[in-house]
Amino acid sequence: MSITINQASLETYKQILPAALQIFKKAKSHFEETGINQEEIVQARLYEDMAPFSFQVFSIVHHSVGALNALKSGEFGPPNMPENLDFAALQSLLENAEHDLNNFTANDINACSGQEVVFKMGSIEWPFSSENFILSFSLPNFYFHVTTMYDMLRMRGVPVGKLDFIGKMQLKN
Repeated sequence: MSITINQASLETYKQILPAALQIFKKAKSHFEETGINQEEIVQARLYEDMAPFSFQVFSIVHHSVGALNALKSGEFGPPNMPENLDFAALQSLLENAEHDLNNFTANDINACSGQEVVFKMGSIEWPFSSENFILSFSLPNFYFHVTTMYDMLRMRGVPVGKLDFIGKMQLKN
């Protein structure tokens, strides 16, 4: 069985990013119900040398919608995150990303198969094929940031589990 670059990227993002948004919304409800200030998590870190919660959420968008845009443009770089994002702005980022994912088509993504995507950061340039960019760079980063967001919320008592993380699975028709 072979899979297309669309199946590996867009269809995966369309499964997991909406799940991340639903987890985020459950967190909002949990914080409201328990009287926890939702803004406290925005700059929270799992460990002092790790990026804050806001960066984790921003990076989910960057490594999904941003990665798909990179397939088309041929270039990708580190996230350029705006300063002072609050909890509501982070939710909007996820909502907008879910909408943006629906603007890509399978044909758009599959047309990028075999093309080059270069990751650029300062003097670093890593050339990837589009498939290797998705499989060895974008998807691992995407899952890392979704998992980190999930873990940070679980540590604060948000009642979510593995099925929340997995989202709407792509079952046999």
